[in-house]
Amino acid sequence: MLEVVKATGQHAEAIVDFQLKMALETENLALDRDTVSNGVDHIFENPATGYYRVALDIEEVVASLLVLYEWSDWRNGNVLWMHSVYVLPQYRGKGVFAQMYRQLQEEVSADASLRGIRLYVDKTNVKARSVYRKLGMSPDHYELFEWMKE
Repeated sequence: MLEVVKATGQHAEAIVDFQLKMALETENLALDRDTVSNGVDHIFENPATGYYRVALDIEEVVASLLVLYEWSDWRNGNVLWMHSVYVLPQYRGKGVFAQMYRQLQEEVSADASLRGIRLYVDKTNVKARSVYRKLGMSPDHYELFEWMKE
């Protein structure tokens, strides 16, 4: 059984590596390591923004996800956004993400100030969309629009 824990700075390098791999795998995008490293460090230095969770197999980091807070005035509480989900290929299909997600669900259920969980997924990422549906998440409520500075 894997252990899912809140990440600490000692996990930062693995998280950076995962983000570089994920961008290449999902979007064929080569990210700048220094930029990603600074972005990961920002979360550890600014915990009010969010936090990382990691899944450990003994002491090896095998998966990570970023949790960010979004204030909802409609719900008078925070919605947790999952970002940057990555599971090492050899651990995929073994329930690692499901374990991480269920733990996050339990956290939301136990905390009256937390209202739910959201994530976004690339429309072409069929495998991820299937996993999220199997866990009971629904894509039916909102459509994401964005403008990103190049």
